[in-house]
Amino acid sequence: MDGVLLITYIRQARQKHGDDAQDAIIEAVSQRLRPVLMTALLASLGLLPAALSHAIGSDTSAPSRIVIIGGLISSTLLTMLLLPTLYELADRWFGAGRGRNPR
Repeated sequence: MDGVLLITYIRQARQKHGDDAQDAIIEAVSQRLRPVLMTALLASLGLLPAALSHAIGSDTSAPSRIVIIGGLISSTLLTMLLLPTLYELADRWFGAGRGRNPR
């Protein structure tokens, strides 16, 4: 979901900045960084007490909660770091930046 929203923001910023993909990517990532980090942090902190619990029945559910927390953290990092890079590469190879010289 965060990736779809980030691509939408990049496209809106592209309309505002014209053909410059790097400025649009930087603007979109800077606008979406706080909301994405807050949603991931809130979900991780909400599951943290359950993941660290040693109560009855927690031995079967705690590992899945730890995996969910790890997935939230890794997906947030990949969304904010890898997705903009892949967007710029795809723009250079297939999009509007195809005819320009590589930077």
